[in-house]
Formats: sequence, structure tokens, C-alpha cells
Amino acid sequence: MKKYRQLFAIMLMLFLTAIMHAQQTKIDKSEFDFYDTDLSMDERIDDLISRLTLEEKAQQMLNASPAIERLGIPAYDWWNEALHGLGRSGVATVFPQAIGMGATFDDDLILKVSTAISDEARANFNNAVKHGYHRKYGGLTFWTPNVNIFRDPRWGRGQETYGEDPYLTSKLGEAFVKGLQGDNDKYLKTAAAAKHYAVHSGPEKLRHEFNADVSEKDLWETYLPAFKTLVDANVETIMCAYNSTNGEPCCANNRLINDILRDKWGFNGHVVSDCWALQDFVSGHDIVESPEAAAALAVEVGIELNCGDTYNFLAKAVEDGLVSEELVDKRLHKLLETRFKLGLFDPEESNPYNKIGVEVMNSDEHRALARETARKSIVLLKNDGVLPLKNNLSKYFITGPNATNIEVLLGNYHGVNPDMVTVLEGIAKAIKPESQLQYRMGTRLNLPNENPQDWASPNAGNSDATFVVMGISGLLEGEEGESIASPTFGDRMDYNLPQNQIDYLQKVSEAAEDRPVVAIVTGGSPMNLTEVHKLADAVLLVWYPGEEGGNAVADIIFGKNSPSGRLPITFPMTIEDLPAYEDYTMEGRTYKYMDVVPMYPFGYGLSYTDFEYSEIKLSKDKIKKKESVEARISVTNTGDFEADEVVQVYLKDVKASSRVPNFELVAFKNIHLKRGESKELTFEITPEMLSFIDDNGKEKLEKGAFEIYIGGSSPLKRNEELGKKALKKIQFQLK
Repeated sequence: MKKYRQLFAIMLMLFLTAIMHAQQTKIDKSEFDFYDTDLSMDERIDDLISRLTLEEKAQQMLNASPAIERLGIPAYDWWNEALHGLGRSGVATVFPQAIGMGATFDDDLILKVSTAISDEARANFNNAVKHGYHRKYGGLTFWTPNVNIFRDPRWGRGQETYGEDPYLTSKLGEAFVKGLQGDNDKYLKTAAAAKHYAVHSGPEKLRHEFNADVSEKDLWETYLPAFKTLVDANVETIMCAYNSTNGEPCCANNRLINDILRDKWGFNGHVVSDCWALQDFVSGHDIVESPEAAAALAVEVGIELNCGDTYNFLAKAVEDGLVSEELVDKRLHKLLETRFKLGLFDPEESNPYNKIGVEVMNSDEHRALARETARKSIVLLKNDGVLPLKNNLSKYFITGPNATNIEVLLGNYHGVNPDMVTVLEGIAKAIKPESQLQYRMGTRLNLPNENPQDWASPNAGNSDATFVVMGISGLLEGEEGESIASPTFGDRMDYNLPQNQIDYLQKVSEAAEDRPVVAIVTGGSPMNLTEVHKLADAVLLVWYPGEEGGNAVADIIFGKNSPSGRLPITFPMTIEDLPAYEDYTMEGRTYKYMDVVPMYPFGYGLSYTDFEYSEIKLSKDKIKKKESVEARISVTNTGDFEADEVVQVYLKDVKASSRVPNFELVAFKNIHLKRGESKELTFEITPEMLSFIDDNGKEKLEKGAFEIYIGGSSPLKRNEELGKKALKKIQFQLK
């Protein structure tokens, strides 16, 4: 009995101690001006900084910012991801990978997607705080979108981008930022980040030491425009890249961060280093000899937030006289502005975003939006009249390494979901009960068949239609360290599909004889589809389509919807048609400067219907330098399916004083037309669209002839060879 009394006494003492500690640490926020919402934000931030020790200031500039209990400030981790849905956190809606969003050519749709993502982000954060969680991937600061230019198919992270074109990237990136950050006059819904600034697209293996040597023309014409657009859209954060640009590490690049970003563009948010990029100052780029010197240099140049641990040495750097505490205060002030804009120091009831609840997470509405986005991202590359298929045929056969593969739905930087719909599941749901469906994997993703006896491909010979789900996955392409089956750190130095997949498709094609074979190709980058195009009767590129991918594929295959995706990146015939991977010149790259015939051109994609374009009508055929011209055109659906059409507008400077693009995308519009319906569209051609960047990086506007092309593809003859109708063209003069 005595033993139990002693145990009870100990437990009681511990309980009373806990109560006393809780009473002692309970904060009266009225004692601190930084909680006073009647003061200006600057006054509140200054008050907060004045209460911090030097060590605390440095720690608040780390992505994993610790709690300051005496001030009532909880821990906050700045690192969060939302590339195509709330990533690496709770159950969330998984939308198509960014490259798939690029294929929609639909900025209105992408605004809806990012608004749904920010709803789920706020709900997730509100719920986490309610339960006392302040974890990594639980905050409101999202390091997305990736607006780097996908200049080379070999880059494993190209799937994170919206493609190769600066204008398309700018428009979709701007829409994504607006959806993430919301439209409240006082509060940010979440904080978006434009990354990776700047001139960053591989090689992955060398990124911690690589120097991207870029001309002034390419810098201003290709690599910077999307960042400028997002700055103008008030993006809250810029993430500096790992690599060097023209000899200086991007996170220590005074020209990029101060001369251009801050001074020329007027960026007013905060700059975050890519994760452990400051460590590369010492061990990768070798520009300083100690972590203290690295921390000091980053603060001097203007890096407010360190993803990593280098700013743990910042207090020592101040003590050693490498950087002043006043400058640390200035950088911290800028960084804290973001937390105040998010309302993290305001009463809960004052911020309308705090009312968003968990019922929006993976809601029916968001699932429907994910399915719509996946449908609109799918690109029909070939169709010998076999699609759409009826969904009540006697027997279907589905095969291939990716038919049941959840990995190919996800892409990288993905969330998780309890109801991922594979291609097999989507097709199974879509067919009639009287139809038979059989499945065999047939071959693995990237390994030769270990069993020489093939029991799978003969099924194509007794089936009314066969689906071969093939391609690549995040095992073969992605970020350094994530693509565990890639021998080249996630980059794809081999442009070809794994040979075992081609060999298997050959067997299926031979077995099927004259029965339809539909190739459903997954992946986030261009790949050599020459043999696939020859062997299959229809080819669908479905990217990494997200949680509703299987349903979206079935919607297209069985004609519930007509395909409307367009390629946001050129597919070269062979990798030998491109400059060396490490060469950052744009000459010979993308549709703008490639002079060889591609396999599939930028902007290409087929439909189940036909669209007729009227002749272009101009408001003027001659304009002065400060004038604009309106181009009007009528589009009519003359086919048997109601469908979306991506109307693309390209401009060509017929004769400039220096090298200019072959032609350039300057506008696009995604429209929906019923059978027989027509719509008239008007596009304004501005002086900015007519200007070009010369070899010195200067913008010029010259008199002369210009050509406008409008249609459902880019102005390449290759489009006609692949089944697209010629664009309409008209010329006008700039006097």
C-alpha cells in the first residue's frame, strides 16, 4: 500500500508541476506590440526583432524556425510544396504534374486548380495548428511554381515546368501564383515562390557546382521573362538556384538578386536559397572557406531565408565582424513580412482564410477538377481512325508495365490520396458489363523479360482492342536522388524508351494483326516515340495525370470527351539534333530556334473533330511604333464531336537586324465549341510583341514586315504531315 501511495504522490507532483509550467508560459499577448493589429506592420516587426537575441534572429532565418516560447511564437517550418497539389503532407487532391498542366494551354483552368490547392493548403494548416502540430510540409509558404524553361529533354526535372516557351510559362505561372496567394486585400492565402532563379535546367549531377554560361540575348529573351511576369504578379518569394550563372553562384549573384530582381524589377518579397545551396559556397562552388563566411555572403547579397543549416553560423559571423547585425535585422524584417501577411500574428477570427475546414480536402469538387485537368492535358499524337472506341466491344486487353502503376499517376513533388485511379481501373469502370477485359503486365518498365515464354502478347490476337500502357516514370526521370532507377541522377541521357517495351509492343502489334492497338504513354518529358508511332494505331501521351488519371484516359478513349492537349515542348527526332546538354545556348533548341524537323512539334495535338478557321482580318495593315493592331478570326467546329480547341497565335519578324525566333507564341485561347458552333476571337498585337532582344540583351523595335499565324498548332509543315491543318497567315507593316 505504501508503494502505491508513493507512486500517487509522484504522479500528483508531476501533474502540479505541469500545471505551474503551463501557467508560467502562458503569454499575455497584450504585453507585446507585435501582436497589436492597430500598429503598422513595420512597427510590429520592428518590435518583434527588438526582443530577439542575435541567436534567435539567425534561427528565425532558417527554414525550420524554432519556437520562442517567452514571446508566444510557435515553431514554423517554411518548407512546403504544392507543385500539382498539396505535397508531402496529408491526404490531398493530386492534380496532373505541371508539364501536364502546361499541355492544357488553359490559364483559366490552372487558376481554378491552384485555388483548389490553396484551399486545401489552408485547411491542412488550420487543422494542424488546431492539433498543436507545427511540422515541415505543414506551413503556408509553398516553393512553387517552377518557371524554369524546359530547354532540353534530358533534364529530369523538366516535368516540374510548364514547358519550353517563356510566354506559355509566364501565363500559366501567373495564374498559379494568383490562385495560391488569393485575392484578399490584407492577407495572403498562402505564399507562392518562383523558382529556380535563374538559368537552371540541369545537369542534375553537377548542379551544386555547375556554371550555366548564358548570352545576354538568351538571358533576357528566354530565361528571365517568366520570373519578371511573376514578380509583376506580386509573387511573395523567389528561390535562387543551386548552380552558378555566368561565373557567380545564383544565391550569391549580385546582378541577378540586386541589380535585376530588386532594383530593375522592384521585387518586394523575400529570397530563399534552394535547400543547402549556401553550403555549396564552401564545398561546391568553392567561393568561401567557412560556413560563417557563406552565411555572411548570403546575407550581404540579400538571401533572407536559408533552406538548410548555414545560418546556424550567422551569429558567429556577426561576432567575427563578417557581417553586421543591422543588416541581419534588415533581412529578417523582410522575411517576417511574409508571416505577418499570412496573418500568423493576428487574432484567428480576423483572417477569413482561417475558416477553411478539412471538408475541402480531396472533396468531390476537387476530384472532378483533377479529372477535367487530366483530360485536358492528354495529347493525341496519332489516330488512324480507331479512336474513340465503343465501350461495349466483346473483349478488351490491357497490358504494359504502367497499366496498374500508381507511380506513373504521381510525378514528383506529389501528395498522397486513398483513391488513385490507375489506367486499368479507369478502363474497367468505363466498359459495359457485357464486355470482357483481361490484363497482363507483359513486360517490366525498364528490364528485359526474365521469362522467355510470352503468354501476354497473344491476347491481342483474340481481343477487339488492345491498350499498351508504357513509357517512363519517376524511377527513370526526376530530381537528383529521387529517381532510384536512373544511373544519371534523374536526367535522361538516353532519349529512347527502354528497348524491352518497344520489343513487347512489336509482339503485341504482330499478334493484333488488323485489330486496334492503342499506345498510352506516360512520362514527363520528350522521348523517342518513333517506333511507337509506327507500331500503334493510336498514341496518347498522358504525362503523369494525377489521382483521376485512369478515369481521364477512359474518358478520351471511349469518346466521352475529345482530346485537346497540346505539346508544351518539342519532341526532336533524335537527341543528336540538339546542342550538348551542358550548353545553355538557345540556338538549335525549342521551336523558336530549331531548324531540323522534329518528331512532334510544339503546340501539336489532334482532336476527334475538325475546326475550320476563317481568314484573319486586321484592324490595320500598317501601324506606327506605338500602335497596336487587332487580329480577328472565326473558328467553327465542323466535325461530329463537341470539343475544346486551343487557338494559338504566332508572330514572325520577317527581317530583323539580328537573329530572331523562327516564330514566337504571343497569345493563346482555349475555347469550347459544340458541333456546328462558331466563335469569333480578337487578339491584340502590341508593340511589345513586335520587339526583339538583340545580341547585347537590349530590347529593340524595328520597322518592317511581320507575319501573324493563327490556328490549332504551330506554323511548322510537320504539323500538316501529322494531320493538322495549315494555319491562317497574314502580313502587316510596322512603319
